[in-house]
Amino acid sequence: MAPELAQKAPAPVRTVQLVAGDLLLTVNPLDGSEIEPCPPGDQTSLSAGSHRAPRRSDTAREEQRHAAQPPEPAGPPAPAVPLLERDEPRERLVRLLGRGRSVRLTGPAGSGRSTLIDQVAEDCANLAPDGVVRLSGHGRTPTELLHELFAAVHDAPLRRPDRTRLLELVREIGAVVVIDDLEFGGSALDELLDATPECAFLVAVTPEVPAPSAESELEEVFLPGLGRGTALELLERMVERPLTDEEANWAGDLWFESEGRPLRFVQAGALLRQRDAQRAPGPDVDDTDGEDGVSDDDNVFAAVHPTPLPGLGDAAAPAPLLASRLSESARETLRFAVALGGEVPHQAHLPALVGDTHADAAIGELKHCGLLTPVGPRYRLAAGVFAQLEAAGYAEGAVDRARTAAQHYAWWAAHPSVVPDRVVAEADAILVSMTLLVQQGGEADAATAVLAARSASPAFAAGLHWTAWERSLRAGQEAARIAGEIAQEAYFHHELGVLALCSGSLERARAELEASIALRGALADKSGTVAGRRALALVSDRARSAAHTADEETPEPREGASASPNRSVALLKPGKGQLPAPSAETLVTHRDQAPSGAAAGRRTILSGARRNALAAGAGALLVAVLGTAVTLTAASDGDQPANRVTNEQPATGDGTDATIEGLIGDQPAGDATPSPSGTDDAAQPADPEPSPETGAGGGASPGPTSTRGGEPSSSGGGTTSGGVGSTSGGGHTSGGTSGSPSPSATGGSGSPSPSGSTSGSPSPSTGGSGSPSPSTAGTTSGSQSTGGVTTGGTTAGTADGGSASGDTGSDGVADADSAETPAA
Repeated sequence: MAPELAQKAPAPVRTVQLVAGDLLLTVNPLDGSEIEPCPPGDQTSLSAGSHRAPRRSDTAREEQRHAAQPPEPAGPPAPAVPLLERDEPRERLVRLLGRGRSVRLTGPAGSGRSTLIDQVAEDCANLAPDGVVRLSGHGRTPTELLHELFAAVHDAPLRRPDRTRLLELVREIGAVVVIDDLEFGGSALDELLDATPECAFLVAVTPEVPAPSAESELEEVFLPGLGRGTALELLERMVERPLTDEEANWAGDLWFESEGRPLRFVQAGALLRQRDAQRAPGPDVDDTDGEDGVSDDDNVFAAVHPTPLPGLGDAAAPAPLLASRLSESARETLRFAVALGGEVPHQAHLPALVGDTHADAAIGELKHCGLLTPVGPRYRLAAGVFAQLEAAGYAEGAVDRARTAAQHYAWWAAHPSVVPDRVVAEADAILVSMTLLVQQGGEADAATAVLAARSASPAFAAGLHWTAWERSLRAGQEAARIAGEIAQEAYFHHELGVLALCSGSLERARAELEASIALRGALADKSGTVAGRRALALVSDRARSAAHTADEETPEPREGASASPNRSVALLKPGKGQLPAPSAETLVTHRDQAPSGAAAGRRTILSGARRNALAAGAGALLVAVLGTAVTLTAASDGDQPANRVTNEQPATGDGTDATIEGLIGDQPAGDATPSPSGTDDAAQPADPEPSPETGAGGGASPGPTSTRGGEPSSSGGGTTSGGVGSTSGGGHTSGGTSGSPSPSATGGSGSPSPSGSTSGSPSPSTGGSGSPSPSTAGTTSGSQSTGGVTTGGTTAGTADGGSASGDTGSDGVADADSAETPAA
């Protein structure tokens, strides 16, 4: 049918609803498939936790087995190929399968593997509770075989379980699984075996297939060729007469060349039958009966002009010679098979493709000659036949025949009377025809491929052959791009998004659906845009649900462990070995980008609050060293006036000196030492017990506690100079203490200023009224003061409303000779 006529015909809207996991899929060939979650309580769902799928009965399994076999070809029956010299491997395979062992049968192409496993399958019919399941491994993946195994055992039409539920269901299947033409091994084969522990497998492969893994428990059985005598016996059975001496010698040479492969002798038997059919009596042949009234066959064979036997080269590659002696319909069928990559169309399609009403008999001719082999419910060219015919010129005009096949399948697949299972059986031929048109055809051929994909892909989806569904959608999308059909390209993008959503690939589904929505928006296709947005909303819901589930399953980090590197914000909680949290807010560290190389380690260690803490500690240590040096210099000065204030003698109100017993070693003040956790002084809590102070009446009373610049300090109304805390009730105290640290006061800038040195212990000093007042002396260098004056060296501060002044000498130490202490 011409593509123009097919495009003008109204496309029938044949929607099919099926269940994929916990999703309800409505296959709509017109606007695109629609997908939604299964309604609550729907018993048709096969998601995890749902009801058990019912198993098929024995009668249903038998019907399915017959449906999975190729149909008998039209025409006279051909002689059956006997199973010769295979009793020993047959008994061994049955014995191993009966013990529950899985077997890998390896044999070269044409060695009779398919015939042997057919007999073994019949012998094992009653070994397993779920019987024998026959599958085809040609072009199949482990996941596809698992789905086919599930469909063969369970009665679940229009239902496709998700991966989790599929593994649960096939794990309970107990059957003998026979897989012919398996094309994978290694870890893929292990995946298939591990998913079905209750099944015994018999897989037939060629030596080119990868071997199973070393951990696999498969038993290896190699299928050798036939012996010379057995090969000659097989040839006689195929010819249905005894061989002449010349034919026996010819067969012996063929046996040596073919290594005893039965397929070669089946084809050689077809050559001899064709040779017998070409015999014709010569002009001098006496057809009268002999003396006994019986024709002398020996005289007849000797008198005729026989066709010479084919050469050894023709016998080794007999396909072109065999095809040359077949009917024209059979030869045209072979040309279509070569154009379709070795796939032979069903015999019901041959009259329309070949143009001969009796072309369906061509399948029988080809099968009798050994040119075809069964693959599931269809036929393919036998081993080596494709290459032989291609070399003989049968591949000429392949694009034209692929176009004819695509046009025919586009009309046939869209017909309302064709069920999806029949379209699935022709999936390989349809896909090859579309692919060839896309790769080697022009724009017109691409339009034909688009039409075939639009017709076949909904049937593949409804038939649960989703690998063929995806391949047809991708071929159709590429063909639509080449042909410039934007609407069709949007349709294929939408279907690919729905397929990805059913398979659980959310990111791919999002990309495909967004592309479809953009194209349909440009075309003002409202119904298609709405369908795409609904599917996209479901993708977003599933993505959020998956992210929420992942967050719930993520374990909490161990105490003291670093945050996950993929988080941009790290929350530090107070605890052992961690930073203590401030009283009002939580510390949050932002990581804008991850450094690389050696700098990454440094920035990881010196980051955030820890870096600030280490910097503060280093500054405190530096101030302590400088203060110690200044203190030692001042202490070594022997000509100090009586009224000079140093760290060796506290200032008194009457100008007398109080001698301090001993000098404490050089150590920084306690308030300047970083905390063990590495925090700075800004995060330390205030001293809960204020220092006692002496008031004007000579009584000691606790003074108020104030916080300035984030640092606690105690003051009795005095002034704070040089960033050194001063606590007094009439006297003064510098920042250092003797023996025990005291809280330091903060200067105008609010940063901590540790005292330079400590000396002795706090000694009482007498104020104006003679009341004792605790006092300590300390020095700082280079800091600004509030309430006093600091000049380059040491700062002396007075409390209780007094003033401080300093003169800098040549040694850089402030001179406090003019300091006065007023009376109380």
